[in-house]
Amino acid sequence: MKHGIAFPEHIKTEKIRRLRFQESDVSSMRVLLPLFFLIGLVILFVLRLSYLQLLKGNYYRDLSDANRTRTKIIHAPRGVIFDRNGAPLVFNLPGFRQMKGDKSIVLSKDEALSRLAQGARNIEVDSLRQYPDKEAIGHILGYIGQITINELSDRRFSSYEQTDWIGKDGIEKTYEDELRGVNGKELIEVDAMGKEIRQLGRTDAIPGKDLTLSVDKPLQLAVYAAMRGVKKGAAIVSTPQGEILALVSKPSFDPNLFTLDASYKPQDEYGSVDAILNDDTGQPLLNRAIGGMYPPGSTFKLVTAAAGLETNVINERYTINDTGILHVGDFSFANWYFTDYGRTDGEVDVVKAIRRSNDIFFYKVGNLLGVDKLSAFARKFGLGGRLGIDLEGEAEGLIPTKAWKQKTFGENWYLGDDYHYGIGQGYVLTTPLQVNSWTATIANGGILYQPHLLQNQKSKIKNQKFLSEKSVSLIRQGMVEACSPGGVAWPLFDFKVKNEKLLVDGRNIFDAPQATTSANFKDYRHVVIACKTGTAQHGGEDTKPHAWITLFAPAYNPQIVVTVLSEESGEGSSVAGPIAKKILEAWFGKR
Repeated sequence: MKHGIAFPEHIKTEKIRRLRFQESDVSSMRVLLPLFFLIGLVILFVLRLSYLQLLKGNYYRDLSDANRTRTKIIHAPRGVIFDRNGAPLVFNLPGFRQMKGDKSIVLSKDEALSRLAQGARNIEVDSLRQYPDKEAIGHILGYIGQITINELSDRRFSSYEQTDWIGKDGIEKTYEDELRGVNGKELIEVDAMGKEIRQLGRTDAIPGKDLTLSVDKPLQLAVYAAMRGVKKGAAIVSTPQGEILALVSKPSFDPNLFTLDASYKPQDEYGSVDAILNDDTGQPLLNRAIGGMYPPGSTFKLVTAAAGLETNVINERYTINDTGILHVGDFSFANWYFTDYGRTDGEVDVVKAIRRSNDIFFYKVGNLLGVDKLSAFARKFGLGGRLGIDLEGEAEGLIPTKAWKQKTFGENWYLGDDYHYGIGQGYVLTTPLQVNSWTATIANGGILYQPHLLQNQKSKIKNQKFLSEKSVSLIRQGMVEACSPGGVAWPLFDFKVKNEKLLVDGRNIFDAPQATTSANFKDYRHVVIACKTGTAQHGGEDTKPHAWITLFAPAYNPQIVVTVLSEESGEGSSVAGPIAKKILEAWFGKR
């Protein structure tokens, strides 16, 4: 086909060449595109590999190790607590715990094995606490429990884990830092199924520090047995230097309920922790020996007598004539002897006033002193403040003043208030520990020691040289006569005990062959006791009074100081006296 002169041949040829070039270029691109894609993919892999190896290598290496290893906590056993003679008061037992949410549940052996067989992996072997003497020593030892979120935020527990158990009360709490050990760790290699293959490393746990208390275990058990019939009350036995030999609060609780698994069956009145916590009437967790506040009744007459003698308000020659009753306007203030028997004690000095617990005498001494002077002296005995025993929950009590009454009630202090205060009634409140402490101060000749439970520590002196030898002698003589015929503490008259080992000295301890007609009559001893009873009124007329007794023995070389309180139970002599007698028999019968 001819194109004519307008379309030369070379134009057709050029077009054909251009078309051929474009087809070749497209073919080349088709070949190169996969190559470019492959190169880009290789570069991407290299970059990713470099990121994983160089930048995140340590992270993934740790993650890999974590997947093939497990760290087991080896819980450190707590320190063992011993009595003064080396007898253990608490044991450590192997046990099991499982975490459920934020709660650590104690499991029995059978429960733990069953759950492990089902594949449970959050079960830990631990050292559990067992308290062999149960409620008999519950308020001294306390108990342990799982640490709370609030406690974990405390700087003191900054090194603790959420699964840890800590002391919640008693010695377990006070000496938590000493009793707690240091947990160990065990590194275990596991397979993909979580099965243990081998041990990679181990750091052994360090047990907590053992503690020795001043408590005498046989005496502690004897005191608890003596208090068996008391629904609410307390008993304390100490040395004159403040070492606590026994301490009981009723009702008590079994610490094992807080630490052992559900298979544990208690034998006391409380079958569960809930039963303990929900008893608002008995309040078994309240340590009444140190935290209960009560009117001390006639036991306070020892403080009134000391204050009167030391401030020279009275002396050994000061006497009053017991009229049986005092009248102040429309009010009357009677002596118990006149109220109960219609009789009077005649002329009364300080020794006879203590022996007969004469209210008229101490009404007048309370008035001569006045509230502020008596309160100031009472504080020298540590009243109105904490004595510092190494247990939490100690109460301060209450020592009134004129200013306190005005501020609290908007009333003035009256003559009747002086009378009531002088015999330990009215507004004054004390703890059994404080009553025991002022009795110990008289027993040792005038030194106020800080009471304590931890053995092998030097007794700390809180106050001294505020009682003269003469004052102590007069008060002691009145207390000795109170426990003798003609006194008021009739259960302790001519106290005798069978123990041939007691050394007869002709002052504190005497032969008592008349105690029995049997062949072993030579084994009996008469022990001289110094005591003061108390019957503290409170509440309404239909409410029984609190029964008190406080004493030390032997009178002129004291070994022990005993204080007993029985709430709302009657007269001190009739109720607290027999309990104290059993305690004395337990102590002197085996010494």
